[in-house]
Amino acid sequence: MKPRILLTGKDGQIGSDLCALLPSLGELIALGRNELDLANPAEIRWRIRELAPNLIVNAAAYTAVDRAETDRAVAQAVNADACSVIAEEARELNSFLVHYSTDYVFDGTKGSPYVETDPPNPLSVYGAAKLAGEEAIRSSGAAHFIFRTSWVYASRGRNFLLTLLRLATQQEELRIVSDQIGAPTWSREIAAATIRIVASFAAEGWNAESISSLSGTYHMTAAGETSWYQFAQAILEERSSAPPGVPWVTAATGNRPTITRRVVPITTPEYPTPARRPAYSVLSNARLLQSFHFQLPGWRQQLHTLFLSA
Repeated sequence: MKPRILLTGKDGQIGSDLCALLPSLGELIALGRNELDLANPAEIRWRIRELAPNLIVNAAAYTAVDRAETDRAVAQAVNADACSVIAEEARELNSFLVHYSTDYVFDGTKGSPYVETDPPNPLSVYGAAKLAGEEAIRSSGAAHFIFRTSWVYASRGRNFLLTLLRLATQQEELRIVSDQIGAPTWSREIAAATIRIVASFAAEGWNAESISSLSGTYHMTAAGETSWYQFAQAILEERSSAPPGVPWVTAATGNRPTITRRVVPITTPEYPTPARRPAYSVLSNARLLQSFHFQLPGWRQQLHTLFLSA
């Protein structure tokens, strides 16, 4: 009998990619914002008990980092309180939980790649809520994987990649922050890595003991590091050499040509935002490699592959 899989956040960047891949592992029930209100604990409990999944993949999140500074209650409800409820229900059902967190749980002062055991110190409401969600899952007793990601982008949704491609058709000069360092990570690589890990346990018949032995927090990001400024330059370079007619690029640009001639590096104080960002939030993927024997491709390779994809 195939395992039953519950996916939340089906319309998000990672969730959309998971929707295409998870059916290979079992019976997928994918829910979006219209089907499940993560700000409603009673609804979450009812849906999970009704569906009784073997695996819960929580790809839903409140990701509006700046808006969260004034929308604290909703950010807390979705990114923290909902995680607590989901984890409690997973424990009661003896289900396994996969959850995605963020590099923004760190303050960026370390200066070298963060490992999973480094003490978190979020600078923003968003980061604090995501950390609270992590802590609720860890303390619940549910078997789980928490995958921390960073600078996630996709060919859909709202993200730096699509914003930059649109602005490049409107402005001859772009001013981009150069003193924040991270690892841009394609949502499809995160989804594929998740499937690769979970599939190994599905092949063993979802042996609870084998899964629980690896339960914990893992960093799952692209290899390497870059700044937003360098990422912007790379996006424009890939755009200029991409094959014509790539559907997602056409949609992102409105089929208009790039007119940007200059990309100017600026500092964080020159581009103030409501939420503070860590200056250096690169995550070490050593634990992922040690435990599962693979790592994600480099950030530039991921970007190049995306520009060749439909």
